[in-house]
Amino acid sequence: MSADATNPAAPGAVVPAAPRRRARPRLDLRRLGRAALLGPAARDRLPDAIGHVAEAHRAHFPDADLEPLRRAYVLAESSHRGQMRKSGEPYITHPLAVTLILAELGAETTTLTASLLHDTVEDTDVTLDQVGEEFGAEVRYLVDGVTKLEKVDYGAAAEPETFRKMLVATGSDVRVMSIKLADRLHNMRTLGVMRPEKQARIAKVTRDVLIPLAERLGVQALKTELEDLVFAILHPEEYRHTRELIAENASRPGDPLTEVAEQVRGVLREADIAAEVLVRPRHFVSVHRVSRKRGRLRGADFGRLLVLVTEDADCYGVLGELHTCMTPVVSEFKDFIAVPKFNLYQSLHTAVAREDGQVVEVLIRTHQMHKVAEAGVVALGNPYAAPAEEQSAGDGERVDPTRPGWLSRLLDWQEAAPDPDTFWSTLREDLAQDREITVFRPDGGTLGLPDGATCVDAAYAQYGEDAHACIGARVNGRLARLSTVLKDGDTVQLLMGQDPASEPSREWLEHAHTPAARIAIQRWLATHPAPADDEPEEERDLRDAAASEAADASGALAEPTTDALGGPATGALGGPTAEAPAGPGAEALGGRSGAAGAVVVDGPHTAVRLAGCCTPVPPDRVAAFAVRGGVVTVHRVECPGVARMKGTGRAEVGVRWGDTTACRVTLLAESFGRPHLLADLTEAIALEGVEIVSATVAPPAQQRVHHTYTLQLPDAARLPALMRAMRSVPGVYDVSRAQPQPPGA
Repeated sequence: MSADATNPAAPGAVVPAAPRRRARPRLDLRRLGRAALLGPAARDRLPDAIGHVAEAHRAHFPDADLEPLRRAYVLAESSHRGQMRKSGEPYITHPLAVTLILAELGAETTTLTASLLHDTVEDTDVTLDQVGEEFGAEVRYLVDGVTKLEKVDYGAAAEPETFRKMLVATGSDVRVMSIKLADRLHNMRTLGVMRPEKQARIAKVTRDVLIPLAERLGVQALKTELEDLVFAILHPEEYRHTRELIAENASRPGDPLTEVAEQVRGVLREADIAAEVLVRPRHFVSVHRVSRKRGRLRGADFGRLLVLVTEDADCYGVLGELHTCMTPVVSEFKDFIAVPKFNLYQSLHTAVAREDGQVVEVLIRTHQMHKVAEAGVVALGNPYAAPAEEQSAGDGERVDPTRPGWLSRLLDWQEAAPDPDTFWSTLREDLAQDREITVFRPDGGTLGLPDGATCVDAAYAQYGEDAHACIGARVNGRLARLSTVLKDGDTVQLLMGQDPASEPSREWLEHAHTPAARIAIQRWLATHPAPADDEPEEERDLRDAAASEAADASGALAEPTTDALGGPATGALGGPTAEAPAGPGAEALGGRSGAAGAVVVDGPHTAVRLAGCCTPVPPDRVAAFAVRGGVVTVHRVECPGVARMKGTGRAEVGVRWGDTTACRVTLLAESFGRPHLLADLTEAIALEGVEIVSATVAPPAQQRVHHTYTLQLPDAARLPALMRAMRSVPGVYDVSRAQPQPPGA
């Protein structure tokens, strides 16, 4: 699609010698293009210049009608006549090359017709209406989808907005992106004489956008060559080193891959399994990655074996024979047939070990799986074609059965990103997430999410901006925080509030992994700025730390009472409460140990108290520190206060639990808001024979309420039963021990 592309044979060209996948030699496109200028062919025969395209197309579609290709070529050649590429080639060589790439991948006739015409509207006087009148609505749609937006109209936003336009068009017809990928591949092949800075700019966009799109659409044949071309431009030293490694390996006598391939053929012949066994060389980037991972490379590291069979069941038959007759490396086994990748890829992966210790990787798939693995969505044909027993949507909308979930999500969030810079940066970030998980809804539906997604992401994926009202989630039947990271196969039930004024928490942005969630939350925050009197988090952390240190020094409260998020509790019943000394008998006499309830510390101290920040109870592991005034504070060892005490040089003293079983503990209860909830909770606590020392209730947020209770238990062994009783109160979805966070966490 670029008239700036140049001949790979020109001086300064950077063209990696990627391993060939086909026996057919690369065409002399310069010769073909010049031949095309001699004049149009007779109307009753195919022009010589596209004979190779026709040959490749007929290899996949023996009965294809070639008349549309003839007419498209005649229009493209005549409209581009007189236009030259920077290398001096006739411009028609570019659409010819792009079309040949797609023909070899197995694209159907409509795609090839549009490919021949893909630059006519952009670079000539041909209009979209003319394309539509001559070739129909589908070809018109594809040509329009890949036509760039003018810099005159869009300025610096032309490139991101062009990609947005292509992606939106791809949402209705994936063939748009197939043409774009083939177009970029030919331009990358012929990038050689451009200025280095322009080569680098185009290579970076290819790396960040086009290669991830090729991966997601499953077009591995294009993806691997694009990777090598980008590698050669952006990392020339590593590329040259890798090329030397490949050349050095090729010069060695004997090839372990060839030897193992012959062994595999013998094993499968004896098992009467018809199979084709091929040695599949790694491309440059793959060799580079393996060398960085393993260090010194051996012969088997430069490729893999590919076993092609006819039926799915034969794949497992081959696997069984290899694992029976050869030494399998069990840790290398992966079944992408039973669980295909999100980009349609299916194959069995295994590895066998040779006697010399070399490990040979083996890919096992059917011929059809191999076609899809190489060509991805290109191999799936015409998305306009209705299913065999069903009709297209009655409202006339285009139906694309190949539209993947990641593309649907991308199209959703791009609508909410009107700013080109936001769209461009978010697109690159989204495409960098190269693994997808599937989670299940209780109704049996599924959500496709990127690896690392949380319940926040699931909420926005399912409900869009209505997810602002989400108040909780259940993951695999258990209540979970919205920050919970989901795993492939999890079942997620999202709990939605009924208040129409519900709003997202500002903390959700920290847990949002998908662009759709982040953009929705950011847009809400932009229209709902924080109140001016909100205390900055940094200042709150400093204040909390200062209060804690002052309390330690005075022998009063070790840390302020905390809410469920580790911050200071607000809205207390009767105001914030200070913890009383831990218990009677705390004064040391003549070097005897001092005790606070069940705690015994060594040495003469005036008072001993349990820290309010973590409220240790038997049998927690504890640490004690002396502060000013001879007071000793006792913390759970995992409490951030322990590290802070050690950091300030506080003296640590010996501490242990005594025989007394009574204890004081701080519990955090999280609940949905409802009438009489507080009364029901306090009643449940009282029925367990537990005394409430203090209670703090934070103001409701998102219909959720955080309660903090400091409780005196007659016996530490009653704690589990108490927590169960509190959880059983309707509306309470979690009860936990206080877990304060260190400042800045």
